[in-house]
Amino acid sequence: MIKTPRLLAAALILTLTGLSSASLRAEDAIEKAGVAVGVTAGNIWVLPIKAITVTVGVLSGALSYIATGGNTELTQQIWQDTLQEPYVVTRDLARRSIGERPELQETK
Repeated sequence: MIKTPRLLAAALILTLTGLSSASLRAEDAIEKAGVAVGVTAGNIWVLPIKAITVTVGVLSGALSYIATGGNTELTQQIWQDTLQEPYVVTRDLARRSIGERPELQETK
């Protein structure tokens, strides 16, 4: 039972390093692996939360339409706010959220 997480971690590392080009340095491979793990961990939280948010938003929008007697402007605003992106955490989204890291740019 303990071997399964180790095998999965080894398979992830081999996949990430096997897909990278031969000219990459060790820091780049470690950084890519860290980003992949971080994005995956982020999506573990974001996907269920976003699904709940979208479901509640759609139901709230429909309820607001009924409660306000057909106010489509309010309904569309609720739907627009809850259905907007991002749906998943991507590498670019993570970099924008963290901000620029000059110390990482200088080493490359």
